[in-house]
Amino acid sequence: MATATASKISAKLPEAKNVGSALDQAMNAGKGILRLSPTWVPRSFLHPGKRVRLHPDDYYSYGLNRGGIDERWFASTTEAANEGRVPDEGLSWCVFDGQRFMLRDAVAEGGAKLVGQSIWDHFKKWPVYSKFFDNMGPIPHHMHQSFADAKLVGQEGKPESYYFPPQYNNCDNNFPYTFMGLEPGTTKADVRRCLENWNKGDNGIIDLAKAYRLERGTGWLIPPGVLHAPGSLLTYEPQWGSDVFAMFQSLVEGREVPWSLLVKDMPKEKHHDLDFIIGQLDWEKNVDTHYKESNFLRPILDEKRSAPGVHDRWIVYGHVDGKQLFSAKELTLEPGAKITVKDAGASGWITVQGEGKVGVHDVATPTLIRFGQMTADELFISADAAAAGYTVENTGPGPLVSLRYFGPDVHSDLPKHGRHA
Repeated sequence: MATATASKISAKLPEAKNVGSALDQAMNAGKGILRLSPTWVPRSFLHPGKRVRLHPDDYYSYGLNRGGIDERWFASTTEAANEGRVPDEGLSWCVFDGQRFMLRDAVAEGGAKLVGQSIWDHFKKWPVYSKFFDNMGPIPHHMHQSFADAKLVGQEGKPESYYFPPQYNNCDNNFPYTFMGLEPGTTKADVRRCLENWNKGDNGIIDLAKAYRLERGTGWLIPPGVLHAPGSLLTYEPQWGSDVFAMFQSLVEGREVPWSLLVKDMPKEKHHDLDFIIGQLDWEKNVDTHYKESNFLRPILDEKRSAPGVHDRWIVYGHVDGKQLFSAKELTLEPGAKITVKDAGASGWITVQGEGKVGVHDVATPTLIRFGQMTADELFISADAAAAGYTVENTGPGPLVSLRYFGPDVHSDLPKHGRHA
């Protein structure tokens, strides 16, 4: 089939016996664009927000002991670091002509033609991913380790970013506010006291932080080592390809957070070394007196790549610790609009509203998805296709809206953010 159009069938197809051959066929038929099936991830310590369009009966498809599904990962070659995980948890599958193969294996086979020469030369993989993160209430105040700290346990650091798509936020759920960082004037002794009080109930860590009300259609940069307790808006999260974290809050909405989730990505001999644990926080960024100014993101129209009836907006931009690690854009086409998109690098694509065509692929936003069912909303745009240009057309009665995220050092004209703008 030339267009690799998704159908209402199971995404759990037979695995391709020869990934290289299957990839070549899919790339030729799809003009450098691959169709992906949904990748669902549960979290045992969280409460699903139920806005990811998954069928109500399917949130515990991995089993009650694994927790509810509250995440959908996009164009991911990163494994979810969950206890008891299934072998492909967090990993995206490409689907073509009645068979499937992992995007991770496709990248290993296709190299630069998929991810771009620079990314392939530096990383030999697709080093980023994005996801929908959807919870009923807040999650614990936590941080993601820096590259240096994560390396101590053989992992990579995890800077990340947020964007709150209006199309997936029809309701606020229980707590649409996110605590970020620590109040200026907070001391390390204050944080140490919270860790010492871990088993006494609520250890009081968010008493030391400020909460920001979440605004649909905006976002944030979250540097590594910075504490944050994400609120209850569904979040699109372009980030580095890692799943490290450290939970600093002992009790959330009456639910215990075990000490093991604080120290899971720290050396075993340091699991009760409070000075070491606190030392993994980026103290200066946590107590930044202008935290919002430093990290808040409001969309910026890319006028050079927009046209009448077409708006291409930067939604994640700027640098983390001086480096361009990831970025993202929101593309909106009014009914009947059509444009040729040329990007400087590969991207993961998710359609969030409407229907249309992307190259030879039909795309449509689902209203309800069964676990294991194929959809027509997700694609991987190879570096070759991005450079050559691909046509996007709105064939529906309303706007066609998509989100796409990019890897490191792709854009020469990426906007700056915050106090660096």
